[in-house]
Amino acid sequence: MSKEIWVVPFFGQGHLFPSMELCKQIASRNINTLLVIPSNLSFSIPSSLRQYPLLQIVEIQPTSAPSAQPGPDPIDQPPHGNPDQFEMGLENLLQAQVTGPDSVRPICAILDVMMDWTTEVFNKFDIPTIGFFTSGACSAAMEYGLWKAQPIDLKPGEVRLLPGLPEEMAVTYLDTNQRPHQPPGPPLHLFGVGHQGPFVDGAHRPPGPPPPPYLGRAGPRQRGPPKHGSQPPWVDGLKGSIALMINTCDYLERPFIEYLTKQIGKPVWGVGPLLPEQFWNSVSSNSILHDHEIRTNRQSNVSEDDVIQWLDSKPRGSVLYVCFGTEVSPSMEEYSELADALEASTQPFIWVVHSGTGRSGPPPSLGTTQEDYFPHGLASQVGPKGLIINGWAPQLLILSHSSIGGFLTHCGWNSTVEAIGLGVPLLAWPIRGDQNYNAKLVVAHLKLGFIISDNLSEKIKKHEIVKGIKTLMGDDDIKSRARNLAAIFQKGFPISSTTNLDVFRDMINNFT
Repeated sequence: MSKEIWVVPFFGQGHLFPSMELCKQIASRNINTLLVIPSNLSFSIPSSLRQYPLLQIVEIQPTSAPSAQPGPDPIDQPPHGNPDQFEMGLENLLQAQVTGPDSVRPICAILDVMMDWTTEVFNKFDIPTIGFFTSGACSAAMEYGLWKAQPIDLKPGEVRLLPGLPEEMAVTYLDTNQRPHQPPGPPLHLFGVGHQGPFVDGAHRPPGPPPPPYLGRAGPRQRGPPKHGSQPPWVDGLKGSIALMINTCDYLERPFIEYLTKQIGKPVWGVGPLLPEQFWNSVSSNSILHDHEIRTNRQSNVSEDDVIQWLDSKPRGSVLYVCFGTEVSPSMEEYSELADALEASTQPFIWVVHSGTGRSGPPPSLGTTQEDYFPHGLASQVGPKGLIINGWAPQLLILSHSSIGGFLTHCGWNSTVEAIGLGVPLLAWPIRGDQNYNAKLVVAHLKLGFIISDNLSEKIKKHEIVKGIKTLMGDDDIKSRARNLAAIFQKGFPISSTTNLDVFRDMINNFT
């Protein structure tokens, strides 16, 4: 009987992309693989994936019409229905497959740790599960280490070492006193639920109305940011799993992988970075990456050719790339400071601005206009020095171009590993959750960049941004270290991750 594995990602693009690449890796090992998604994520699946050998995409349809009005980009909307509906659809799908005329029982299921509530579905059919972190090992290790080290009550100037973790990852007062952020509208459900860090308790939650149902509830039990001193929610979710996969590799995070292995008492496999095959081909050949070959192009005011032409006109290593992703961003006040800083800086830049960014409330509805994008008028103020991209941006193309010399980023994990793999230093401006730990990894452990401010509990000001840009773009040591680490990635997908995926394959081949 042929073996089959199910992969269940969380509802969001940042979780879907690495899950797709994981499916490719598993299928390439001659294992039938099912990627199970809610139907509203279907538009993000490239046609090439649907033709991939031994890989099948199965969509769970909503049982009722979505309550939210679709916006300009479906990924910014809540998943169709709610977690209960998805759980019911998943169980019905599994029941039909197991009891149908051509029944095939999955040998195991790989579940995004933010989908751990679906473990109960697979338990009903005695199907073992494996947890999957689409973020890095450092963020998970820091969450766990901070929980184990409680109580954490530092005063200004104090530092606390976390037993078992590298000294440079010691916790400071400012680490425990970060400013909470109110995300701009519904997309909170796409990133960071259950990953807000141990210092977001009831007294520090952002002001505003209670979260919508798909935020405060994930499956059959309540779920939200862990309270101060509480166990990270994924720890409990992993109790029924036989192993943990993480979207990282030994090159980047070996101490953190080893720490987690000791703490949770089961195999922890670095199986990434789970980036497209075209990425690895590009870094090995030192060529430009074309995003349209990998990801579905969505609404934008520029084409890839426009971006290439603009970058080709700039000196090598001179351009700062600024992008905060689709789910999180600085506040409107901070965006004004950033706009002023970019105008004042002598550095040429590309700034990606998504509709509604920086504002509170829901994203703009269908029919997005230029007025939905902030800042207004900056393009005319900076002239040819700056390229403002409204909407979707070909990030891999931009980061792989020789004119790029630095990346101002929120340190989402996908963006972080893309920049590291392409040798681009980072200026970290974390907003919330695992981004803070990713920034600490980049700045303190890997030493591939700088933090935008020493005090993230306060609003970021223009002078800090200008100083950060100047420091990053002028630091030859940082650039050299970034190039050296990227050279390792030029050898292709990490050997340690290949080995771990082979170990996983051998393990499930022994299942009966």
